[in-house]
Amino acid sequence: MSVVSSSTHLRDCGAEERRLREELAALYRLFHHYGWTDLIDTHLSARVPGTQDQYLINPYGLMFEEIRASDLIRVDFNGKVLAGDHPFNRAGHLIHTAVLKARPEIDFVLHSHTRAGVAVSAMACGVLPLSQHAGIVLGTVAYHDYQQVTRAEDECELLGRDLGDNYLMVLRNHGLLACGRTAAEAFFYHYFLEMACKIQVDVLAAGKDYVLPAGEAVAGLKAGGLPGDDPHGENYWPALMRLVERRYPDYRD
Repeated sequence: MSVVSSSTHLRDCGAEERRLREELAALYRLFHHYGWTDLIDTHLSARVPGTQDQYLINPYGLMFEEIRASDLIRVDFNGKVLAGDHPFNRAGHLIHTAVLKARPEIDFVLHSHTRAGVAVSAMACGVLPLSQHAGIVLGTVAYHDYQQVTRAEDECELLGRDLGDNYLMVLRNHGLLACGRTAAEAFFYHYFLEMACKIQVDVLAAGKDYVLPAGEAVAGLKAGGLPGDDPHGENYWPALMRLVERRYPDYRD
């Protein structure tokens, strides 16, 4: 399928929506930068400011390195495109609306099929406390058994139920899902879970006996990584945005 960009006029967006579009476009460029993409598949979304039933998502057919603020399409929870005229990924629509419906405090949802994430999603043990990265996320990781998302009638309900009040979910035999109240928080959680998965794959592939930290040490890490009154990741976000500005300055267009 060929997609020719037909962008939303940013001048028609309010200041809050434009800021949100720029942050979401920056997230797409960061996923490309860190190698978390899967051709044109997977998707990142953000709730449209001032609404409970509208979100922004990538047009299906663009690589993540191409996506600009004006390319993002606005869709309602019924699947009606409100701004932009690209097709969107149906599986993405079902996954993102499931989370955004179930969690009104969440504004960003990130879904990936990284090699390490899919590998750990296929391990019966789940995420092990093998690293600091894992310890930070273990207190807010849920698991969801595989279903073909576009064919299972109860998939949206089950996704929301299995996520519960967590900020991360391992989709068994599928990949990872991260969410957050801010772009920074969603990125923070995805980054640490992805790093935990990479380290776990490396450790298990080495075929050597491994050690686990003491229980009290893991408990301390888990407590530090739990969602709090203030979103995580805000101290990382300015540096990440500077990276995007240097490498991908057209993301704002």
